[in-house]
Amino acid sequence: MTKHQKLLDYIEKLPAGEKISVRQVAKELAVSEGTAYRAIKEAQARGLVSTMPRVGTVRIERKEERSIQSLTFAEVVNIVDGSILGGRGGLHKTLNKFLIGAMEIGSLAKYVEAGNLLIVGDREEAQLLALTRGASVLITGGFEASPAVRDLADSQDVPLISSAYDTFTIATMINQAIHDRLIKKEIIRAEDVMVGTPFYLEAGDNVAQALELSKKSGHSRFPVVDEQMRVVGIITGRDLVGVTAETPLKKVMTKKTHGVELKASVAAVAHRMVWQGLEMLPVVENKKLKGVVTRGDVIKALQLAQRQPHVQMTYSDNIISQFHFQAEGERAVLRGSMPTVAMDRSGGVSQGALLTIMLEAAAALMRRHRFADIVPEGFSAYFLQPVPPERELEVRARLIDAGRHTGKVDIEVFCEGNILCKAMGSVQSLKD
Repeated sequence: MTKHQKLLDYIEKLPAGEKISVRQVAKELAVSEGTAYRAIKEAQARGLVSTMPRVGTVRIERKEERSIQSLTFAEVVNIVDGSILGGRGGLHKTLNKFLIGAMEIGSLAKYVEAGNLLIVGDREEAQLLALTRGASVLITGGFEASPAVRDLADSQDVPLISSAYDTFTIATMINQAIHDRLIKKEIIRAEDVMVGTPFYLEAGDNVAQALELSKKSGHSRFPVVDEQMRVVGIITGRDLVGVTAETPLKKVMTKKTHGVELKASVAAVAHRMVWQGLEMLPVVENKKLKGVVTRGDVIKALQLAQRQPHVQMTYSDNIISQFHFQAEGERAVLRGSMPTVAMDRSGGVSQGALLTIMLEAAAALMRRHRFADIVPEGFSAYFLQPVPPERELEVRARLIDAGRHTGKVDIEVFCEGNILCKAMGSVQSLKD
């Protein structure tokens, strides 16, 4: 076992909540601080530790996607710009609900449970009640806590936090953080759709071995890896045509690989496949092969995402939801008005919001022409007049030209018969 792996094993065996530092790890395992630093960074990439402002580096439980909407108490400290008064050992724990401590103590006792976060002012009785029951306490208004409250938080390993913000502001900040987590949860990533145990070839293999694997698996494209499972190339059926069986793969494979990280979104994967004309991409973590994703996998994922109800609305969802589609001859027409969130500081609709709805009109048009799964290639937009918010807009998309995989679109935005902006763009289909 390498020294680096020993360090990672040591970190993984630490209990959740334990603070670690480069100096401590270096001293404990008798290694240089540089070696300890690299191991801690690797552990952070693997989700074993987290480095937090005002807290330090802490061993954490590996987060599961199903609980991504939850926040740890350490993250709450950062969100509300708080300070830790006690219970530092419980900062890695996850809060399951937060409560506003505005009720009488008898009523409050019915609701406070372990894992809760009680947001309360300078009410010592409520603070002690929450901590006794295993609930964290966030004191608003920048108030301090008494020694009795601090000692109880430390003994229970339950975080005691103070923030200068008022109760309403703190509740809003935490809600926004949870909202953002839910949006991130809905994003489909390469790790969600990849084949996790892919067929692969090794750099020392030859053409005969590649042909044998192709016959065995039924596939024609494979990543090529070195001894450390790092992707060093891609081999396809075309590379093997007319080549002798004894030829090493190193001589015929494509050495410029286009791997994607586990956390890459499916939209980013689709864009790369279209632009680079690829049918398969290796999925890597720290340059090591973890899986492969194909164009078919990406298409299925995009189609599934379109059919799923969204838990939270993104900025683009908010804009698009205000418009309804209508087919008029060869045109696709969207009618609706821009929401307040689409305004810029000058009081008009932002150019980004207009591009969002123009792209949606282009997508609606291409769906009518059986381009079900598309990615934009390029758009040129011209903003002729300021666009007023909350006024009825009409977005017209017309097909200029369509090939087997690509299409060119002309788009115009009208308000009360006046043209406000124009755009021309090209899109490409993911399908063969």
